[in-house]
Amino acid sequence: MLDSPRAPRVREAARLQQRAARSQTGLFLLEGPAALDEAVRWQGAQLVDVYVTESAAERHADLIARAEQHAQVTLASDRVVAAISDTVHPQGIVAVAKQSPVRLEDAIDRAAVAEHPLVVILHEVRDPGNLGTILRAADAAGASAVIVTENSVDPFAPKVVRATTGSIFHVDIAVGASTIDAVEAAAAAGLSVLAADVSGEDLIELRAAGVLARPTAWLFGNEARGLDAATLALADRAARLPIYGSAESLNLATAASVCLYETAFAQRSL
Repeated sequence: MLDSPRAPRVREAARLQQRAARSQTGLFLLEGPAALDEAVRWQGAQLVDVYVTESAAERHADLIARAEQHAQVTLASDRVVAAISDTVHPQGIVAVAKQSPVRLEDAIDRAAVAEHPLVVILHEVRDPGNLGTILRAADAAGASAVIVTENSVDPFAPKVVRATTGSIFHVDIAVGASTIDAVEAAAAAGLSVLAADVSGEDLIELRAAGVLARPTAWLFGNEARGLDAATLALADRAARLPIYGSAESLNLATAASVCLYETAFAQRSL
């Protein structure tokens, strides 16, 4: 059993909590049985190492057996798993996997030929929980790709990965492109670019007019600043969510989820 948190391989794995180490190695961390199960089912070839406590190995024997077909599985002490983990209360399983981002053009091109073309473009989104939740919502709504533009939070950060609850393995993720390049690529592929903004047209009216039924790329902005005028001008149209109660606004992840599901409903109602 691996018992020393100071062992070189443990320290290298723990470094992946930091963005610089993830960028340098092309690796990232995932934690817990649910995340490992999704990785094994969808991207097993991306797994590198799995560290599991004795009690977790007993509880999840079938999962660990399947993981062993793709990665090196190491029985580790609680303190080793805790040293690698980014959470306060680790679930006894932590794994190292290869990042698998795709090129912007490839992500857009694949999305454009999907049965229901739907893409998400994120402009300077900084909150890990928001990014993870939007990735999860995009997956659930049938989006094919999420474009995480430059100056955004790292989609392979531990908090983001946890918030996706496995959806990070289901959709194409492109990172590092400029927002203008992402929008231009979407438009060139025949997607209508809709920006979520309080200055836009009523989302329900746009759906009634058939706008949401078209192949669509949604552009969502920074949590605090939204979309600046120049970025907003890149979109074909802007849309806003109507507020029927007294709430000042919705947070980014909630608003994005509604926009994506409204689009998914419209695309499937034809």
